[in-house]
Amino acid sequence: MAAVDGVWDTVVKSPLGDQKSTLTVKSDGDSFTGSNAGAMGSVDITDGKVDGNTLTWTMKMTVPMPMTLDCSATIDGDTITGSVGAGAFGSFPMSGSRAG
Repeated sequence: MAAVDGVWDTVVKSPLGDQKSTLTVKSDGDSFTGSNAGAMGSVDITDGKVDGNTLTWTMKMTVPMPMTLDCSATIDGDTITGSVGAGAFGSFPMSGSRAG
């Protein structure tokens, strides 16, 4: 199991307030699969890439509106920090920690 694998409790600081979600990461070499589940539902991760302890991925959300989010995060032990890009709406900071 890679250091990036696991379940992460995350918070994104968005214009709609703090968006809490659970990010699940399962790596396979230089790629990963998983999901992100929160108050607005669950979405599958697409185009998941692993570069050392850095993750990049996209998510296609449908609520509150259809949009593709471009995400990146760095894992440092039991801490995750990164950003979520929401196209014309800008980029929002994400942080969290390993669940459990």
